Amino acid sequence: MRKTLQEPSLIRMVRWAQRLVAEVLEAGDLAIDLTAGNGTDTLFLARQVGSEGRVFAFDVQLEALQHTGARLTEAGIAWILDGQGDAGTVRLVHDSHARLTEYTQGPARGIMANLGYLPGGDPGLTTRVEITLEALRQALDLLAIGGRMALVVYIGHPPGEEECRAVEEWLQGLSSRYWHILRLQVANRRQAPYLLVVERRG
Repeated sequence: MRKTLQEPSLIRMVRWAQRLVAEVLEAGDLAIDLTAGNGTDTLFLARQVGSEGRVFAFDVQLEALQHTGARLTEAGIAWILDGQGDAGTVRLVHDSHARLTEYTQGPARGIMANLGYLPGGDPGLTTRVEITLEALRQALDLLAIGGRMALVVYIGHPPGEEECRAVEEWLQGLSSRYWHILRLQVANRRQAPYLLVVERRG
């Protein structure tokens, strides 16, 4: 008997984002999670780069970083918060991702972000257009040749629609000589999250 799934894997954009980043990320690499949230992507990146790699995960909400830290601890992955201590594959940064380059100089092989608000959190606390664009500019400056940045975009609320339009307009202005951009979207679900992946060409 065929197993019934509540949400078919075909439309889980976070899973697709992780698959496409996993193709270019190896043990020992540097990776960045621009929006730690509940820690799903941070944990994925930490497992990909292993104990020899480094992950920086940003969030302005301390609650999000606490959730992420708990998830990492459960998985047996060492982490530090805001530079407290010397050990740890993952550094959790309680700051805006628009200050990314103040914390790391790259090059990063994998960068991930979920644009919207913390699942289960306050919908009023969302990523903002001007801050998001500044963070993405810095992220692309840090992205290694052959590296990928994956953005899961949530458009089910007005700020999300505004943000996605601005992000797509900005990405369309990038030269195809240096960047490849993939868009993955469910065609028959208008409000479903979709995926943008940016790859830096050699």
